[in-house]
Amino acid sequence: MPTTENASAGGTAVRDIPIDWEALEDAFENNAPEVHSYLHLGTGDVLRVVDGVADPQMHARIAADANYLRIDPVSSREQYRWMERYIPMVEDMDLQAKLSQAIDGKGAFRRFKDVLMSYGPERERWFAFRSERLRIFMEAWLSAHALNPVPRPLWVPEVPARPEAVVPAAPAVEPPAREREREETREPRRGKSVESLRKNLRDIAEALGPRDLDTLTAFAEFLKARRAARSFAHHYHEAQGPVDDDAGPASQEIASESRSDTA
Repeated sequence: MPTTENASAGGTAVRDIPIDWEALEDAFENNAPEVHSYLHLGTGDVLRVVDGVADPQMHARIAADANYLRIDPVSSREQYRWMERYIPMVEDMDLQAKLSQAIDGKGAFRRFKDVLMSYGPERERWFAFRSERLRIFMEAWLSAHALNPVPRPLWVPEVPARPEAVVPAAPAVEPPAREREREETREPRRGKSVESLRKNLRDIAEALGPRDLDTLTAFAEFLKARRAARSFAHHYHEAQGPVDDDAGPASQEIASESRSDTA
């Protein structure tokens, strides 16, 4: 993917890069010592390598690749300060006292999150507060490395043309008026239903927090991969013979995600 480079005020070439903000936010939040995250300078994708799970040589190969830039996550100490700054902003004094007690001692991040589980609106406000702090760190990090975030290209799925069956020609018969009306309104109704479902999905996504959105995105990717696998199996069946229609594509993940004990 071509990039546009401009000269910054300091003379350093600034590179445009299509950032995946959600993946970058996860990488900045996860400071587990066994997890190493890298930003691909061409695609803007985030690659995560987990020690003990990935190929032992994988980390060294990626670290030596000029196309990848290592991501420095926000330290636990700084994320702890975010909790300290947020607690005085809580209006419910009883909840404020519970949160202050929760962050005292080891396991503070887990206890803080457990307390907020019973307070939905306050939990969402905390997620928004933390996301804002993370965004400040990410923008400063990108600027320090002369990277200018640009919108990512939208993926538009291609709808394969439906093959038309060859049937013998039949005499043209004028359909009844009611039948013609049904034929004329069938396709608009179907399109309206699809748009309604998409709108409902967008409304649901807007009401979810960052971690719930992560789960929803992972499930959507699973559905997309399963559909692609079935489409491949169908075409392969036509050309070669029966295949296992339930088989999915081989996993290309380097390692599964490992999260730190942070809020």
